[in-house]
This record gives sequence, structure tokens and C-alpha cells, in this order.
Amino acid sequence: MIFIRSLVFNIFLYLGIVSSCLCGLPLLILPSLYLRKLSSILGWYFIFLSKYILNTPVNILGLEKLKVSQKFFVASAHQSMFETFVYNYIIPNNFFILKKELMNIPIFGLYLKKLKCIPVERGKTTKKNLNFSQLLQKNISEGNTLIIFPQGTRVKIDEKTPLKKGVQRIYQNLKIKCLPIKLDTGKVWPKNSFLKYPGEINFIFKDYIEPNLSSDEFIKKLENSLYN
Repeated sequence: MIFIRSLVFNIFLYLGIVSSCLCGLPLLILPSLYLRKLSSILGWYFIFLSKYILNTPVNILGLEKLKVSQKFFVASAHQSMFETFVYNYIIPNNFFILKKELMNIPIFGLYLKKLKCIPVERGKTTKKNLNFSQLLQKNISEGNTLIIFPQGTRVKIDEKTPLKKGVQRIYQNLKIKCLPIKLDTGKVWPKNSFLKYPGEINFIFKDYIEPNLSSDEFIKKLENSLYN
């Protein structure tokens, strides 16, 4: 039964992604809000499929914390592809920092650029990498919310990997609050697994981490929020 459900889920999932990519082509010449709306619908579609095919409801706990006037950025746990799409529904005006290779994917890379995602070359010091703080400030000043995965890659649900140093630099440079989000998508959608399992998915918005802490104190608070 798990295999059949997983197969049906994957078929409908990738049909939805392909359909959205095709529908999004004419939106590339329009203001980005139209493409953001389509991305939000696709995120909702992921939740819909999870509920009605996998019998897996998605709970979003603490959503009211988004209703603040002050600027903030999101630091989220990362366990599956699920959250990278669903965040477009939960936090519609978002942008991601992502590896440069993703921007080179045909068509998909154009969408990422239109949505103001910022590419970086991991482990390299390049002019673009050095200037990305300015792009962050510009995007945030325009009312967009940065979402970053400080673990750097998808991890297993029980894996407490050290956080990447980049999140410290972002926190120190932006000087705004950080909203940690703990999640458990990995128990339903394990890393690199075809099989998807029934259960329950939780996105848990933890307490804000205020700006101007030392790097060590910030990382300690963030790790505690994501892992406990």
C-alpha cells in the first residue's frame, strides 16, 4: 500500500510541477507577483496531495508569528524537497539563497531569478559572493522575506548536523530578527527516498531570536530551536 500511494503521489506531484512550469512561462514577462501566486498555489498543491493521497495532514503551528511589523529572516530545518515548495504557500513573499547550479536548470532557473533568489558558489570567494549581502538588503527592503536552510542540505530527521557558518554572517550583517522553524518532513519524505510514508507533518514556528547577539550565542539559540 505504501508503494502504491507513493507512486500515485509522485506521479501527481511531478505532473503538478511540470504543469506549473508550463503555465509560468508567460508570467516571466509580467510583474513577479503573478509568478509568486502560481508558486503559492503549487505549495498548496503539495499540502493537498499529502493530505488526500498519503493521508498525511500538514500542521502549521505558530503561524501568527508572521504578523509582525519588524523585518525578520527565517532559518528553517531542512529534511526534504517538500518544504522548499510549501514555503511558497506559507510565506508567499519569500526568496532563498541557493547554490548557483540551480540557476542553470533550463526554465526553472528563470523562475528562481524572477523570484529574486540569490545564487552563491559554495566554498568560493567570488565577486558575486562578496556582494550578496547588498542583494539581501535590497530584497528585504522591498518587503520580501529571506528563507535560509542553515544545515546547508537535507538531513535525516534524527540528525543534528552542525549549522553552516553562513547563517552567522547573515544574522550579523542584516541585524534583524531571526525566526527559526522546526519541522519533521523527513519522517514522511525521507532524504533520497521514493517511498512516502503516512503520518503527520509539522511546521513549528519557534520564538524569535533577537538581533545583536554574539555569533556563538546566536548559533546556540538557533540549534536549540531547530533540534529541541
